Amino acid sequence: MQRHTRLAELADERLSPADKGLPARAAGLTVHEFLATQPRLAEFWTPLLALDGQALARNASVIQRWCVERGLELMPHGKTTMSPALWQRQLDAGATGITLATPGQVRTAREFGVASILLANTLVAPAGLAFIAGELADPDFTFHVWVDSVETIEAMERGLSEVALPRPLDVLVELGAHGGRTGARGAPEAARLAERVAASPVLRLAGTAGYEGSLGHDRSPVALAAVRSYLAEMLEVHETVRSLADGPLIVTAGGSAYLDLVAEVFAPAIAAAPDGGTRWILRSGASLLHDDGFYRGISPLDGLLAPAMRGYARVVSHPEPGLVLLDGGKRDFPYDEGLPSPIGAAEAPGATERPLAGASVTALNDQHAYLRSAAALPLAIGEVVSLGLSHPCTAFDKWRFIPVVEGGGSDRVVELVRTFF
Repeated sequence: MQRHTRLAELADERLSPADKGLPARAAGLTVHEFLATQPRLAEFWTPLLALDGQALARNASVIQRWCVERGLELMPHGKTTMSPALWQRQLDAGATGITLATPGQVRTAREFGVASILLANTLVAPAGLAFIAGELADPDFTFHVWVDSVETIEAMERGLSEVALPRPLDVLVELGAHGGRTGARGAPEAARLAERVAASPVLRLAGTAGYEGSLGHDRSPVALAAVRSYLAEMLEVHETVRSLADGPLIVTAGGSAYLDLVAEVFAPAIAAAPDGGTRWILRSGASLLHDDGFYRGISPLDGLLAPAMRGYARVVSHPEPGLVLLDGGKRDFPYDEGLPSPIGAAEAPGATERPLAGASVTALNDQHAYLRSAAALPLAIGEVVSLGLSHPCTAFDKWRFIPVVEGGGSDRVVELVRTFF
């Protein structure tokens, strides 16, 4: 797949002393010029977030193959990384588009030439509606947005009445759950919304959407039963939508925690009509990165997917035998779905490590991590601790450039991933 001009231009961006974690010598060089010097991760300053190139390639291949084998398309959630270069990796691997969460994210994706976007949210802001109306003048651009109330539909109609709309806006009826997040509360309400969308002069009823991940936080029998029940109700809504709609349809669900249940529940409907005009779309965004925390514990693909991100922080204080303070904290690493976990220690990031047994990170401040152990910690001031991280969705927003190492034991930096938060 040809790389979009704007994506290629990222190699010409000039690095700055303000770019956290980069070596001082990188300042003033373009990304291309800096990578041409074959930098090593050991040069980078701590705190640091780094990615493993081999793990990224493996994960992109694994999740794409897994979807294809089950009759699913993949439109990974781009909000996880907000990195067009990483989106492109999955598009090149066979993803049919990118999922996003806000109008601003959609605008970023369009700047980088993403031609198929699923907005997993409602769109009611007049400025956002006007922007999308303008983008729909591109006949090669496909865009789908969610609705979950009559008020949302009316707000969209008001906004679109003020602009020139080249074609109707494709809308998916979102099913929610009582006590959950967004979405119509139950199949009967979703059916009423489908009827209202079908009657709209500016909207096209184009399918059914939902997010099962908010119904559970583990793989307990109660959580799995709740997810299965919800997905079965999504199929009920799909039948209603199919009876009302005119044209191709989408059914989309699937975060990174219960994607196996999505495939399981949807399988009979997919098998019954393999060419029945419905696209079955999974939106798993964390699968490209996986992690050493939340998703390692809940993903059914753990073992097939490999953690592709790692943190590095330096020992700056050793005030007690069982307490070490590291120079990375909430400003640098995710902590909302579990604290970082120590893996090993070395002289520098990416260097050969010795394992750290019995130690754990017990708290984070803005710029410190508390590493504790019941026994004396064998760490010297200045050593670097590598950290397994949990929840990639809150890792990338803390960094503008993230180094990608070659992987397979090599710490050579082969890419700087640019984020757009």
